[in-house]
Amino acid sequence: MPSENRAERQAEKRGRKGQAAPTAAARSGPSSRANEVTWRGILLGLVLIPPNCYWVMKVEGIWHWGHPTAVSLFWNVVFNLLVLVGLNFVLKRLCPRYALTQAEFITIYVMITIASALVGHDSLQLGIPNLAHPIWFATPENHWEELFWSNLPTWLTVRDMRSLEDWYDGGSTLYTARHISAWAGPVLWWCAFIMALGLCMVCLSTLLRKQWTEHEKLGYPIITLPVAMTQDGGNREFFAPKLFWIGFGLAALLDLNNGLHAFFPVLPLLDVRHDRTHFLDFRGWQEPWHVLGRIGVPLYPFLCCLGYFLPLDLSLSIWVFFVVRKLNLVLARWLPLPYLPRMPYYNEQSFGGWFAIFAYAMWVGRRYFVGLLRQSVLGQLSRDGAGELVSHRGAFVGLVAGMAFLMWFCVHAGMTVWVVVAFFAIYWVLSIGITRVRAELGPPAHEMAGGMNSGTLITLVAGTRGTGARNISMFPMFWWMTGRGYRTHPMPCQLETFKMAELAGMRLNRLGLAMGLAFAVGGLTSFWTGISQTYAAGNNPMIGHNWGQWRQAATRLQVATGTDYAALAVLGTAFGFTWMMMALRMRFLWWPLHPAGYALAMNFGVEYFWSCLVIAWLVKLIVLRYGGYKTYAKTMPAVFGILLGEQLLGAFWSVLSVALKRPIYDFSPG
Repeated sequence: MPSENRAERQAEKRGRKGQAAPTAAARSGPSSRANEVTWRGILLGLVLIPPNCYWVMKVEGIWHWGHPTAVSLFWNVVFNLLVLVGLNFVLKRLCPRYALTQAEFITIYVMITIASALVGHDSLQLGIPNLAHPIWFATPENHWEELFWSNLPTWLTVRDMRSLEDWYDGGSTLYTARHISAWAGPVLWWCAFIMALGLCMVCLSTLLRKQWTEHEKLGYPIITLPVAMTQDGGNREFFAPKLFWIGFGLAALLDLNNGLHAFFPVLPLLDVRHDRTHFLDFRGWQEPWHVLGRIGVPLYPFLCCLGYFLPLDLSLSIWVFFVVRKLNLVLARWLPLPYLPRMPYYNEQSFGGWFAIFAYAMWVGRRYFVGLLRQSVLGQLSRDGAGELVSHRGAFVGLVAGMAFLMWFCVHAGMTVWVVVAFFAIYWVLSIGITRVRAELGPPAHEMAGGMNSGTLITLVAGTRGTGARNISMFPMFWWMTGRGYRTHPMPCQLETFKMAELAGMRLNRLGLAMGLAFAVGGLTSFWTGISQTYAAGNNPMIGHNWGQWRQAATRLQVATGTDYAALAVLGTAFGFTWMMMALRMRFLWWPLHPAGYALAMNFGVEYFWSCLVIAWLVKLIVLRYGGYKTYAKTMPAVFGILLGEQLLGAFWSVLSVALKRPIYDFSPG
């Protein structure tokens, strides 16, 4: 174990871990079109956004069946790239001057990814129903009309009951004057909010890029596959190895069989899902072990492969701390503590972990960030801004402008200034923490579904009395950005795209425009497809996902509470524990546990892939110990093949399900 961790740390420092070599264009320096963000690439990205948003909304939102955006590498985007690479091979042979370049592929990748993140499982699939949920579902029994209606602005909610009746009943259409009029105002306001939020993310990513990419040389494991498959606009060397086709064939056969099972039940279903496969069942065990219930043992092949890209210490840490989290339940049942009534305080433990990760990232880059502040505020000249999307000062101005609009939006909606400041401070701390973990380590997913959001923490600190009714009522309206899960957070893919651009030798001109257009078109298209499909389908799982936050808000409005000192004590302890692990990791190369594993595993979400990481960790450990990095590199074609084989066939069944208007096979967790 120590030798493998040491080798991985050295590779991280050299900045070569898990990344493809720079392309020929990057080595030879910038050329005319090969390194440019072209208008053709931007146009292709825009053309592909609407069908992808429709696809993702249909399978995830309307059916809750098939989940492209529940993992870090969105498989609908990989499917698009694979199809385009195949078409590009034809263009290279017949009309080479019209073939797509890697820079164009990267442009398309980031645009579809941002749009998919907005329409995704933890984003506007939660945000769209919130425009109507507290209005339509108000009853004399739940008192929602008295609790919420006067505290929610009319310009952000839909209050036309006849239009909402058609929306919830289904069998109707968006395309009537009444329905469009009911939704247009709130949708346009929220699209403006999304644009400002996107501006802040792009500017923050620009300010963070040089420190994380060039100074610390973080690994960005998630981009390993898209960089390799789009190199030189797609090259035969990537697809040539026999190991690639062996892995591809085995994974494709698995998904082919399971898809055909939906049409021919006589075929056996080789299910690998976390909720329909093998379980560790503790329900019949004695006290206190029975509290563990049933623990799924998922065996997703493509998630095993994504785990293979991870550093050994992170994959080990995630599943080890997942076991620790489960044992916390047993300990809380066995030794109840009266002064810690809500043990095991998973939210607070996770908050402490993520806050420590953010603090560590800022501490490591403190000299760089102080220099950024001097350059941006005082106008001091620096070479660090050279080659960026915009100058550092321009990024700082854009960040301030975007935040000014976001704060005005929230205050205009009735929130108090101090709550708005705290709300976005917590949001950006979590966002930067998630982006840092993605950039450095690349976990297969980063869900935090237990109430890890700004509203929860503000209420813990100030209590419901100090937070105020208007603020508590508005918190669920932001559930799509800081609420349920964060798996579809748009910011990590922006830093990853900057790294892809560096490896491809791209100029960053127009990349900001591409991202901005993706936020604008992706946001508007997400609303369009979610609203229109619900008018046709009626009440659906997307709507059902929004009961929890409104019931929680109603409880907070009805039950007065003060500061939760026990919860804050747990949060502080978790912060200190995470910081201690960081110190141990920096001081001792042999230290086997990564603090990010603690932050990730202390809340719900790791259930989807923990056993996949056990497999990936064990296989990678054996390969590195007995074969070294040369053998590890030789196994990568097989890993790429399994990833693409399962995602191609799984995405094919998903697309076919949309065409046939019926679910077929769900190969991905969600």
